[in-house]
Amino acid sequence: MKNIIIGLLFLAAGNLYSQQSIQGTVIDSNTGEPVVGAAIVLQKPERGTITNLDGEFILNNLSEGTFNLVISSLGYSTQTVKLELPLTDQLLVQLSPSAIEIEEVIISTPFHQLQSENVMKVERVTIENLERTGANSITDGISQIAGVETLSTGSAIGKPVIRGLSSNRVLVYTQGVRLENQQFGSEHGLGLSSSGVESVEVIKGPASLLYGSDALGGVLYINPERYAPADSTQADLETNYYTNTEGIEFNGGFKTSGEKFSYLLRGNFGSYSDYDTGDELRVTNTRFTEYDLKAGIGFRDDSYKGDLRYNLNSSFAGIPEEIGIQSTSKSKMLPYQQVDNHILSLDNSFYFDDSSLDLKLGYIFNNRKEFEEEHEEEEHEEEEHEEEEHEEEEFEEEHADEEPALEMHLKTFNYDAKYHFPARGKFETIVGVQGMFQTNENLAEEILIPDATTNDIGILATTHYHLETIDFQAGLRYDLRRISAEGYELHETETETEVAPLERSFNSYNGALGVKIDLSSTFTGRLNLATGFRAPTLAELTSYGSHHGTNRFEIGNRDLDNEQNYQLDLALEYRNDHFEVYSNAFYNRISNYIFLDPTGEVLDDNFVFEYRQNDAKLYGGEMGLHIHPHPLDWLHFESNYELVVGKQDTGDYLPLIPAQSILNKLWVELPEGTTFKNGYASLSVKSVFDQEKIGLFETETAGYSLVNAGFGTAVLLNEIMWNFRITGTNLLDRSYISHLSRLKPEGIPNMGRNVIFSIGLQF
Repeated sequence: MKNIIIGLLFLAAGNLYSQQSIQGTVIDSNTGEPVVGAAIVLQKPERGTITNLDGEFILNNLSEGTFNLVISSLGYSTQTVKLELPLTDQLLVQLSPSAIEIEEVIISTPFHQLQSENVMKVERVTIENLERTGANSITDGISQIAGVETLSTGSAIGKPVIRGLSSNRVLVYTQGVRLENQQFGSEHGLGLSSSGVESVEVIKGPASLLYGSDALGGVLYINPERYAPADSTQADLETNYYTNTEGIEFNGGFKTSGEKFSYLLRGNFGSYSDYDTGDELRVTNTRFTEYDLKAGIGFRDDSYKGDLRYNLNSSFAGIPEEIGIQSTSKSKMLPYQQVDNHILSLDNSFYFDDSSLDLKLGYIFNNRKEFEEEHEEEEHEEEEHEEEEHEEEEFEEEHADEEPALEMHLKTFNYDAKYHFPARGKFETIVGVQGMFQTNENLAEEILIPDATTNDIGILATTHYHLETIDFQAGLRYDLRRISAEGYELHETETETEVAPLERSFNSYNGALGVKIDLSSTFTGRLNLATGFRAPTLAELTSYGSHHGTNRFEIGNRDLDNEQNYQLDLALEYRNDHFEVYSNAFYNRISNYIFLDPTGEVLDDNFVFEYRQNDAKLYGGEMGLHIHPHPLDWLHFESNYELVVGKQDTGDYLPLIPAQSILNKLWVELPEGTTFKNGYASLSVKSVFDQEKIGLFETETAGYSLVNAGFGTAVLLNEIMWNFRITGTNLLDRSYISHLSRLKPEGIPNMGRNVIFSIGLQF
């Protein structure tokens, strides 16, 4: 392997002194006038520039070969041009005016195409747009996407739910590598901050062909912020204040780029009190504090691009149990979890004459600690509010040296290599190998899952066939996972228990076949059939003991098999310059669906749950429209509807399935002047229906409607851009309980009215 990589590096170095160039002009297709400031991006190797006052551009020092050139500009439809160097003539690119936002390249799919060219439907949203909705986190923000919701524990912990599937059935990628952070626990958050993130892409449906195990339900692909443009330096500062939690957040970043090297550094700090439900009651111990640091070094030339990134996310989050002490303190309070998440990634791209090799390497260290109350409950509770506050103030001093009840170190090494073969006519083909080596180590008395090692390896091949109005994409994959877990003894249970060692292997073949048809210039259809799988987690196989974060005694099942599914997706979309309408339908069949089933027994004062399997199905879809009428291109109205139904073959409904909902949104883009820039105002209403299709041990959830609004603008003063934003969520202060809230069994409502004030500057 070492010799192969060295050989590839020498082959890449042979292309350093190429002398080809691309010259062209971008004009308006209606008027023939030059388009000034249009972004010109060469996909591989990644190079970029903008058009000058005459609409002209040039890219120098390129190798011979076939390339994709993406041209985009605000107010125009994005266009992709395939060309072959050397060119005999200059390019003339005609962009068509459009009120639709600039279309970006999709990163999460292997051919990095525009969404309009993609066979697989992928949703993409920028962090800037999420912040305009008042989102507290990434998972909170993506719930604005139809078919995506959040499984929450208070305001600090959220997990993405894609069409009714979550936790280990949804794979998360960040910095180009898969995130591993003990995501089997429903009370475990992502351990990621929206600071330093540019956009989020969501694949709804099986993506095991591209990503292997755990992509059974979909993928959340988080794209980090880009480096500064070549030969430029940028810096920014921002502060936010949250009225509901009296939270304060500070964010700052610096980045600079030369001709070949780029650097960036960003830090973020946020601290929040217990949230208010809207009934003038605070949910005790929903407070949390988060530190986030991101750094990056990039290098690129005509034959190689490298991107080295590091992210440290450190947080403590209270584990709420009741509405008790009323306080706005931000200090730690038992029980709570403290999580440090380190992510180191290296993204390499080697460019040859007419092919390329992508090699991604990642190392993740997740240190999870949980601190619990060890003393017995007092016979007589303190009733005086003053005494409760005094106890809280003394907490940090009394528990400064307290040892965690639970501490797990999860270390994961990822690799992902994909070779893009030279294009053959209408065919593009990729082969790849992916893998993971992982260890879990316990360092405290309480054990949820044993010390163990996990080895993954997967081999894949996928091809794309492009015709003028039809695109086909197909692929096959094989995966093998080996799990080796050590035995251990439990002394803290009612009866001393010995959990035996475990050696298991899991394998699966999967494939995907899709077609995109342009039925007309404005009407597109997509049909995809894909299979996926998920190997059982260590928790599902080996757990035995009280899980205090979920208040249950869990017993694993050593005989569990792979979850295996197939899903059929049909997507129809009509769009012109001022109107869009879409409809998506899916049917997802899952064999050996793993779930927790109560036994009716009680151990260690907790109800006992065992892991079992049964076949299940989920079906439903999304539909919506977007209107931006001519000549009122600054006015937008958007409406989205989503439906998911999940059932076991026994006829019982699956738990934690989101209720039907409709999101209506109206926003305007304010006219720009010489001083005021990027102004907007928005108003949205999300109406959630009653959820009556519930699992055996769930209760029905009443529907509700939430009103949100926002306003923002930027002011240019002395070459410094000042950004101002005010966003309000649940403005009517409605008291409600989400069906996907883990606090629902205790009857604890979600967050009430929250207004966010944001001030930032860029220079």
